Amino acid sequence: MLDLAPDRSELEDIELASRDEIAALQLVRLQRTLRHAYDNIPHTRAKFAAAGVHPDDCRSLSDLSKFPFTTKADLRDTYPFGMVAVPHDRLARIHASSGTTGKPTVVAYTQGDLDVWAGVMARSIRAAGGRRGMKVHIAYGYGLFTGGLGAHYGAERLGCATIPVSGGMTERQVQLIHDFRPEIMMATPSYMLAILDEFRRANVDPRDCSLQLGLFGAEPWTNAIRAEIEQGFDIHAVDLYGLSEIIGPGVSCECVETKDGPHVWEDHFYPEIIDPGTGKVLPDGEPGELVFTSLTKEAMPVIRYRTRDLSRLLPGTARSMRRMEKITGRSDDMIILRGVNLFPSQVEEQIAKCGGLSPHFQLELTHHERMDAMTVVVEARPHATEAAQRTLGARELAHHIKSVIGVTVGVRVVDPGGVERSQGKAKRIVDLRPRG
Repeated sequence: MLDLAPDRSELEDIELASRDEIAALQLVRLQRTLRHAYDNIPHTRAKFAAAGVHPDDCRSLSDLSKFPFTTKADLRDTYPFGMVAVPHDRLARIHASSGTTGKPTVVAYTQGDLDVWAGVMARSIRAAGGRRGMKVHIAYGYGLFTGGLGAHYGAERLGCATIPVSGGMTERQVQLIHDFRPEIMMATPSYMLAILDEFRRANVDPRDCSLQLGLFGAEPWTNAIRAEIEQGFDIHAVDLYGLSEIIGPGVSCECVETKDGPHVWEDHFYPEIIDPGTGKVLPDGEPGELVFTSLTKEAMPVIRYRTRDLSRLLPGTARSMRRMEKITGRSDDMIILRGVNLFPSQVEEQIAKCGGLSPHFQLELTHHERMDAMTVVVEARPHATEAAQRTLGARELAHHIKSVIGVTVGVRVVDPGGVERSQGKAKRIVDLRPRG
């Protein structure tokens, strides 16, 4: 892989500022954000009143813990525009989530918000090793999902040529990479694995393609998946993090020279880690649920948004701003199986230990004789499709899950391509348990 580390002279001053300088800027912006939300969002003002707090009560960054959380329920209860803090004639764009569990989550932007978003995405691509003049192949979905357009405008801001392919048509993705010769790839990690499979099906060596680096996000992924992508394509695979409710992709990103967890762009987003059960703020280094407060958003300032993503905050390395540990799972996709808590990412780690199994998998949940059960449905690798090899792989995986996670599961090994591919976020959990 090429050395893509940026020269420090290319960085913005804030990326190398002292912690005291960062904290001073954060406090000014936090106080302004609290006042903006309180003055212009009735729902937020009512929540502050119910909690007995007022924007004037924030005199230090630690005072933020006095203020109430924002959750997806707040956004859905105020659907569609109840959390908008500016007149609608100031709005420049509206995005929304897929709404798979109810009403969609709507997010709105002023032109100023879009400028900030493009800026933090450009910063992220540069931190990952991207440079002006490179071509960026974007396989994130476009439309109401924030991934595609967020990546697109960030790449253009940096001075890259964007190739807005979007998701799907995997065979065509391979052809366009071959023909257009982009240096940068942006997609979900699970879809990048599908593209890797397509390269191999086409008998094209992915290591010979033009790609030098990829920014992958929108779903939790393990270092084992990173290794598979990096070795498969001979590229740097960098973790990009974001969520629509805060701004979209670009809230944090790994730096290519360290790849040790995404640096949070703390001049725009203030992070906290809380105990997901009690809501208590935890010190840096302790694992828990990630919470974000926007510091510069105009259209929809968000106070203490509970992401449900599990991580911890760590000191900065390549930048002054703190890092967040690679997301290990979500507090709301945790599976409790016969008293044992587990996450899909834990199962993914055990699959990576089994040479005959691919990283394409789903977890099927069923209920039988008053007991919940889980079956891991996982693809065999092309070289390990014989019955005996499948049986060996299933036993090996079941053993690793029992030994490491502590729960007995079933394993069903299917043909390559037997697990449904996703063009966006991978669907890891299939709940077949009866309702009611």
